[in-house]
Amino acid sequence: MTQVKKLLNDSFVARWAALLLIALMMFFAYMFVDVMSPLQTLVEGQRGWTPGIFGTYAASEYFLNVCGFLILAGIILDKSGIRFTGALSASLMVIGASIKYIGISDWFQETELCAWLNTWWVSLPGSAKIASLGFMIFGCGCEMAGITVSKAIAKWFKGKEMALAMGLEMAIARLGVFTVLSLSPFIANKFNGSVVAPIAFCTVLLLIGLINFLVFNVMDAKLDRQMGDARGNEAPAEEFKVSDIKNIFGSKMFWIIALLCVLYYSAIFPFQRYATNFLECTLSIPTESAANLFRWFPILAMVLTPFLGSFIDHVGKGASMLMYGALIMIICHLTFAFVLPLYPKEWFALLIIVVLGVSFSLVPASLWPSVPKIIDERYLGSAYSLIFWIQNFGLCFVPKIIGNVLDSTNPGVAQLREQANAQLAQGIQAVVPAYDYTVPMVIFASFGVLAFILGLWLKAEDRAKGYGLELPNITNKVKK
Repeated sequence: MTQVKKLLNDSFVARWAALLLIALMMFFAYMFVDVMSPLQTLVEGQRGWTPGIFGTYAASEYFLNVCGFLILAGIILDKSGIRFTGALSASLMVIGASIKYIGISDWFQETELCAWLNTWWVSLPGSAKIASLGFMIFGCGCEMAGITVSKAIAKWFKGKEMALAMGLEMAIARLGVFTVLSLSPFIANKFNGSVVAPIAFCTVLLLIGLINFLVFNVMDAKLDRQMGDARGNEAPAEEFKVSDIKNIFGSKMFWIIALLCVLYYSAIFPFQRYATNFLECTLSIPTESAANLFRWFPILAMVLTPFLGSFIDHVGKGASMLMYGALIMIICHLTFAFVLPLYPKEWFALLIIVVLGVSFSLVPASLWPSVPKIIDERYLGSAYSLIFWIQNFGLCFVPKIIGNVLDSTNPGVAQLREQANAQLAQGIQAVVPAYDYTVPMVIFASFGVLAFILGLWLKAEDRAKGYGLELPNITNKVKK
């Protein structure tokens, strides 16, 4: 009778400790992603950014990824492995965050470089140019980290609680959004309304995240040694080849999931960038109150996602959850567009925000664990990277589109807001005019409609061809 050697990831404590290390890195990354989301009004007053400029800055996070970096990231992941790619991605986040900090800093505004940057592409201030450059580099690291973490969890939790693990990782990451939406304006106020202090704080946290991943690397190296010993004389698994990418692009299921992903997330993450200002304008409340209100968006997602992941692990129904999540999102954005302006109560806004969080738990909890069911393991990293790459087209262009739509549907409001903020800074009483967000909310809802249609198609394909998207993830092995 052959004795099966126990691997490191067979230990409950070890695999969940590994998850905690990489999840904390993503927690800090998500904090940095949204550190400026509640500071839109503040940066308008201090740096002269209009909604269009803010949209350009928000879009810059994804620009290099759209230009092909994410495809390269997937190839690096499948060729060089989780440890190298994770350390590289965490380092890129720290470097990009540092550059963004320099661009936003007060002292940089007085430099000759900033003055020179203001002389070309004059519609974008020098502060926004450098901040966008840093955000581009950070975005490369953040998205690369996302696919690396997904593949790491698939490796450490294969045949175990994979959906629960992915759900908990997402929950911890979203706790970063909840935290920073309140912490960012709080830190800014503690430092006399400075937009620089919150960015500096989150940059230090990213450095801690890099250290966390290096500790995880030590554990992962030990697991690889054990897996190599366990294979013994068995033939090694077929290695990834760059030519395998054509197999991914040739998969109909890949395209359905990728398009559903880009449509759904284009209605979530770009909305987060503008949500604080949307609540300010719609409810006529201060920035800090609006940020404190919207911070509850990821709470139900954070709480529910692990339970939904466990449900999918044991029961299944992943494809159905994708459809329900898209439907809830449609209802929420239409309510933001047409009902909240007629009944501008904070408790009602909070209710919609929390319900939107339910959608944000249903879709990711079922989407990401579905990918290993349709894609061969040897190019799973590239599959995740290609889905993220396609998703990044929406995340790159939608914030800019929303910013331009806000400008065009609110003619002259940006200039009036800038004048009012300047008067307030001088101690002169002034009323800051509000933006009308009806059209942007309808745009977000339309993305949800298309995502729902793709969800129906995905479920039909799964029913016809038996990919197992509605089946549980945990495999029950019979002992002989």
